[in-house]
Amino acid sequence: MKTILAAFVSLLAFQSAFAAETAAPDFKDPKIRRSYAVGVDIAESLQQQGLGLDGDALAAAIRDVLGGKEPQMKKEEVTQALKELREEMVKKMQAEMEAEQKKMAGLAAKNKKEADEFLAENKKREGIVTTESGLQYKVLTKGEGKTPKATDTVKVHYKGALLGGKEFDSSHKHGEPAKFPVGRVIKGWVEVLQLMPVGSKWQVFIPPALAYGEEGFGDVIEPNSVLIFEVELLGIEESKP
Repeated sequence: MKTILAAFVSLLAFQSAFAAETAAPDFKDPKIRRSYAVGVDIAESLQQQGLGLDGDALAAAIRDVLGGKEPQMKKEEVTQALKELREEMVKKMQAEMEAEQKKMAGLAAKNKKEADEFLAENKKREGIVTTESGLQYKVLTKGEGKTPKATDTVKVHYKGALLGGKEFDSSHKHGEPAKFPVGRVIKGWVEVLQLMPVGSKWQVFIPPALAYGEEGFGDVIEPNSVLIFEVELLGIEESKP
């Protein structure tokens, strides 16, 4: 913050001196053009930080110091004011973090309730198999090939969606099947792939604990989300001894 303020003060000083000489900036001058651009960048940065600075007071301080006048605040008062500003910004950041954490906690609780209710009802549907871990699947196409091991690499087509039906990923959108080691994906995938014979196509319902849990995944998958996949196991690349 000290560096940004120092740069901003220097820029204002330059602009103040420049304003006294001419009515409008001459942007044909590279120095003027770049200086103005830096000013816009710094001003936008300060605005985003929400420091709540008063432009008139800031300009008055610049005029006093550059004009060789004694600042209207004692040195210890300046130090105290900057300390208060830093403390205020820290409190603001902490409040914003706490608000975000509270929001995410509420979202996680809401999604968990919806996940539990959905999975409890879904397991009653015809054709749904529920494993000991809570993973659920339905066989759409029965395969006759081998089943992969955790050390194998598989080739699959898949489509992933959330409870509301929003699709968040698909191998078809990427234009080709996905290839990955079985043991290096989310727990739900690790489990279900080792149950699927090659040639199978299943609908898979992955509980939050076997997916991304309370953390979620970026802006795409919220905390405690159930993931619904349509998975087609195309082949296995067996691990070499």
